[in-house]
Amino acid sequence: MSDAIEPLGVGRVEPRELELEMRTSFLDYAMSVIVSRALPDVRDGLKPVHRRVLWGMHDAGVQPNRPYKKSASIVGDVMGRYHPHGDQAIYDTLVRMAQPFSLRYPLVDGQGNFGSLDDDPPAAMRYTECRLTRLATEMLRDIDMDTVDFGPNYDESRKEPLALPARFPNLLVNGSSGIAVGMATNMPPHNLGETIDAVVQLIDKPEANVDDLMKHLHGPDFPTGAIVVGRSGIRDAYRTGRGRIVMRARAHIEELRGGKSAIIVTELPYGVKKGGDSGVIKKIADLVHEKVITEVSDLADHSDRSGMRIQIELKRDAIPQVALNKLFKHTALQSTFGYNAVALADGVPRVMSLLEIVRHYLEFQREVVIRRSKFELRQNEKRAHVLKGYLIALDNLDAVIALIRGSDDTDAARTGLMSNFGLSEIQAQAILDLRLARLTGLARKEIEAEFADLQERIAELRAILGEPARVDALIREELLEIKQAYGRTDERRTEIVMGEDSLELEDMIAEEDMVIAITRSGYIKRLPVTTYREQRRGGIGVMGMDMKEEDYIEHLFVASTHDYILFFTSVGKVYRLKVHELPLGSRQSKGRAIVNLLPFRQDELVRAVIATRDYKESKFLVFATRKGVIKKTTFLEYNTPLKADGIIALRMRENDELIGVRLSDGDNDILMVSRLGQAVRFHESDVRPMGRPASGVAGMKLRGDDEVIEVDIASDDADLLVVTENGWGKRTRVSEYPVKGRGTMGVKTAQLVAGKGHLAGARIVREGYQVMLISDAGTVIRMAVDGIKRSGRATQGVIVTRLRDGEHVSTLAPVVGSDDDEPIKLTSDAPAGDEPATDLLSADLDDADYADDADDADEADEADEDA
Repeated sequence: MSDAIEPLGVGRVEPRELELEMRTSFLDYAMSVIVSRALPDVRDGLKPVHRRVLWGMHDAGVQPNRPYKKSASIVGDVMGRYHPHGDQAIYDTLVRMAQPFSLRYPLVDGQGNFGSLDDDPPAAMRYTECRLTRLATEMLRDIDMDTVDFGPNYDESRKEPLALPARFPNLLVNGSSGIAVGMATNMPPHNLGETIDAVVQLIDKPEANVDDLMKHLHGPDFPTGAIVVGRSGIRDAYRTGRGRIVMRARAHIEELRGGKSAIIVTELPYGVKKGGDSGVIKKIADLVHEKVITEVSDLADHSDRSGMRIQIELKRDAIPQVALNKLFKHTALQSTFGYNAVALADGVPRVMSLLEIVRHYLEFQREVVIRRSKFELRQNEKRAHVLKGYLIALDNLDAVIALIRGSDDTDAARTGLMSNFGLSEIQAQAILDLRLARLTGLARKEIEAEFADLQERIAELRAILGEPARVDALIREELLEIKQAYGRTDERRTEIVMGEDSLELEDMIAEEDMVIAITRSGYIKRLPVTTYREQRRGGIGVMGMDMKEEDYIEHLFVASTHDYILFFTSVGKVYRLKVHELPLGSRQSKGRAIVNLLPFRQDELVRAVIATRDYKESKFLVFATRKGVIKKTTFLEYNTPLKADGIIALRMRENDELIGVRLSDGDNDILMVSRLGQAVRFHESDVRPMGRPASGVAGMKLRGDDEVIEVDIASDDADLLVVTENGWGKRTRVSEYPVKGRGTMGVKTAQLVAGKGHLAGARIVREGYQVMLISDAGTVIRMAVDGIKRSGRATQGVIVTRLRDGEHVSTLAPVVGSDDDEPIKLTSDAPAGDEPATDLLSADLDDADYADDADDADEADEADEDA
């Protein structure tokens, strides 16, 4: 009886939705292209195919001091052993690494036809020959000393390096370009000497920024030379990882016979072909034929071995500069290099600034040097161990010889040596393998000298491994040796000239102090400090801003036109603008809505504003959310290129929002106040520093529907002012709040009883401060904090404002405050004891009304005391 044949696929069919299968398959394909094909690694600046070609040539021994080898042989080895793709793709890669007009520093030394700027294709791989260049050996130097990780090749028959040691920053030096799925990279080449100087600068000055590196790395240095017009595109590219770099051909005007003139082009922008159907000569000829450019009478290519020379002869009445400008406008004689620094870091594609690229490279070189030193240390210790055995044997030569002669076999001799002279098995075997010639007196001196040298080297290696500064010094020394060997006589080819767009906007803006005012409803403006005249005590102030009746100034501070303003919003994002980008207004104007300047989402509100020049005003930023979360992050972590739609300042948890951001020096106490009248104070050291996207840790424990309404830096010489929804308030010395642990409920800050309502606001204040109380009906009441009674922590307070029926206090805000709540006042040299009275807020609140409010508050205090 024959077995029944099972239908094909039975038991192996897995039902799967088409949409899910397409999504999964596409993402797998995309990541494969991104990681394994199209993007370079930030460590060695190579894509897998480039790395495999170089490694295959190195493995085959095709060194610079060896004869050339057929390209077909190299391609076949690489394809069969490491790169299971088409031979043409591998050969194209090899060709590009050999073309002096494609790579600033070719890594392959080619012999034969490898193509030209005339768009001529290279000869077939069976005709061309190649070997590694001397500089390419620096990419592979120390690869046999366990400096990099190796992984299995496609069929696991052999190992291949996952990155080359790259003893110079190849990603910057030779650049890279590639198109992946959903992303692309396009990085220009740079001068080797300048690039090494930039890396050395970061070694010497670890806190260096992009501008410091740009003092050494001035801009791209293309293999075809030409000219880069303007520096603004370079600065954008280096600061953010993206930018537009304008390239122009090098051209000059020559006078010809008969009163004619000609434009002579000697260098083309990078990537522009001279001849062929897509070349610039064909394009110029087409434009002349179409009468787009009417000034040209003849066109000739006089290029030869000595260099490029395209002669564009002009008509007798043509103006040469006008004709040249037309050529720049209509042809590739002026092109744009779209800088897009996308590379793999830890296997993840990232857009990187110049500083990030150099930092990643430097970290990789530290790893290379440490791994090399450990490898060399292991080898030297093994050799020293053997030499030590030799010396013991030489010291006891007669006894050793007698023992060996008297032993029955090798094993007995080895065991005898180990037991009689305290040798290890390795030492004993080495002595048995020793040739008689090594027993002479001269050989003994050689062994002693080698042992002494090894001991010295071992001590040096241990010192290097035990001191990071020695590692950096070694990297620095080796980089400068490469610069001396390969870059000393290699002058920059690409000239960077000032252009129409070469002036930074800031270069044309005078640096001056500005007063920045931001209202609660989201209007912002800036005015020169000189707009506000100085007044002495008794002045009534000047009109500061035209606002809606229920609006008020929430942030007011002074900053330079060249400073950054960081806007932290309720959804946990941060946006950045330069002060000079803010709208300039008059004293009476209400400014411009922030939503017109920044891409806020619906209901996204500004919670904190910080002005900074270089992110060094303080060490940390402290964040607090409505749900009691606290987070501390190094201020410098926010010194990063900000996207147009901002970046994450902290990752918000569900149904939470940011309520405050404070600058901190790392040794302060944090005070958090909740709506139900609790306050917790804890030392800042209880909150460990976290990364920028982190969400934070528990800062205050809340019960029920309680929420945090205020966070501030606690100062014992200040007061905490709290106001309830029904207009009751009090001041309490901050020193009365004990330091508790993070994540606790803290202590009472007010005795909330029926009729007084929950807390509407809390604020740390000092003598002389003024605050505003805003009701939900739009009433704005301004008062001095000195008129509010100071009382104990758990007291009920006194009436600070009388409200209409159904009206409640919704917000408590300082009249004028910066981020540290210091009132901003512009004063002259007032006599000692005079309190300057000129604040920068409008005086549109009537003085009589203010006096009435003060009288009401005094009566309320008396009534409360009587009660």
